[in-house]
Amino acid sequence: MPALGTKSLLFGVHQFAWHPITVWLAWRDLYGRPSWREAVCIVIHDWGYWGCADMDGTVGKQHPRLGAKIADRLFGPAYHDLVLHHSRHLAKELGATPSRLCWADKLSMLYDPAWFYLLRARSTGELREYRWHARHHVSLLASDADWLAWLKAHLARLAKEQSATSRR
Repeated sequence: MPALGTKSLLFGVHQFAWHPITVWLAWRDLYGRPSWREAVCIVIHDWGYWGCADMDGTVGKQHPRLGAKIADRLFGPAYHDLVLHHSRHLAKELGATPSRLCWADKLSMLYDPAWFYLLRARSTGELREYRWHARHHVSLLASDADWLAWLKAHLARLAKEQSATSRR
């Protein structure tokens, strides 16, 4: 059976064809149209989930490192940091500010129809992990739709507040 991260990239929340579209749309709304280099970074930023046993655990939290390495080889250190720091966890660990890609990535959920997001999250098992991590904010007894509505509102508020400081 494939690892959870692999399933996410193939047909889950981070699906390799759909997720970059929603991130691109969020980037456009936050900052304007991304450059072609930024667009490539949007496509590759989650590739490190391949083979990860978890999404937000010890292994999954390191997922930006692969995309950052690719971005560095293609475009240099600024793009390495754009991808690496799309993770709030890694940015904090490294003493950096989350990148503009972080906020576009978070806001991308708003472009995902609830039914489609939940279908993908349920099909891979990601939903269980995500719900567990949010249990202090939304009861595990609440519906998946209620949890998703809370998450979308929370991330939209956070992304819009934080992205204002990363505009250039």
